[in-house]
Amino acid sequence: MRDDTFDFAKHLLAWFDVHGRKDLPWQQDKSPYRVWISEIMLQQTQVSTVIPYYRAFMARFSNVESLASAPIDDVLQHWAGLGYYARARNLHKAAQQIIALGALPNTLSDLVALPGIGQSTAGAILSLAFDDSHPILDGNVKRVLTRVFAIEGWPGRREVESELWALSAELTPRARCADYTQAIMDLGATLCTRSRPRCMACPMQSHCQAYLTQTVAHYPQRKPPKTLPVKPIFFLVMRNAAGECWLEQRPMKGIWGGLWSLPEIDRIQDVEMWCNTHELTLKDQHILAVQRHTFSHYHLDYTPLLLTVAQDTPSIHWHAAAQWQKRALPAPINTLLTQLMTENFL
Repeated sequence: MRDDTFDFAKHLLAWFDVHGRKDLPWQQDKSPYRVWISEIMLQQTQVSTVIPYYRAFMARFSNVESLASAPIDDVLQHWAGLGYYARARNLHKAAQQIIALGALPNTLSDLVALPGIGQSTAGAILSLAFDDSHPILDGNVKRVLTRVFAIEGWPGRREVESELWALSAELTPRARCADYTQAIMDLGATLCTRSRPRCMACPMQSHCQAYLTQTVAHYPQRKPPKTLPVKPIFFLVMRNAAGECWLEQRPMKGIWGGLWSLPEIDRIQDVEMWCNTHELTLKDQHILAVQRHTFSHYHLDYTPLLLTVAQDTPSIHWHAAAQWQKRALPAPINTLLTQLMTENFL
């Protein structure tokens, strides 16, 4: 046991009782299902962003049965714009497994066996939904602990992460564990923020090693810089005589898995070959400026090619505006098509 932990939980819970968030949508009519959905949505996503998506998602999928039986397209459509789409695919798979199990599991080992649930998410579900004491270690918790206890090193390193897990487990109380779990997440989200932390309002101020040594900006230490590679591609934005747009569903695995998107080619010289392969006659083309979309591990530099084609054969890929607006589209694709529709290209 560390000799500098003080009564961390007591200070935190006293602050939470007065200042903690208690009116979030998933805190109302609390159930294991509602907690599970919220914790998946909150992975790498801020509460303010999640709230409208959560409400719309719960309005459509109010229980695990409705989620498990829904087409994956429907699930992805309600996730479109939230990002990290593997979360939605994993939710759908997990829902079907939960139906087979009979209920959402209430043990750590059974929860982490479900798609999309790691140790920290499982700990949060067990604490918040079942009031079972388990540590968590999401981004907010890492930031709070590294600052309060001056934990050196990038939290993504195995040794540092192991130290943080041990500390989180030591601090997590047996009693009021649901409140404690919500409280430490709230502290990181509302006071101990990444930039401009509100140290003067923090209940840990008199014990925080980073604050006392005026090194708050030093923690948590950043990941060693790495230059992201750039992948250039061309998106084919095709319009037929009816003003419809050609869309294709992407493979379930990989970037934007299961979403509907525009065809891609690597070289502009391949446009005619692509059209010929799909029995389309190219009538006109226009190149738009290069745009960038950044993923966690690379930059996607895409150039939209506006193509007017003659449709030689019918195809299920053609979508009128009323159809593609109901599809689950990646955010940059939806933005591009919406812009082109306002400009009367589509």
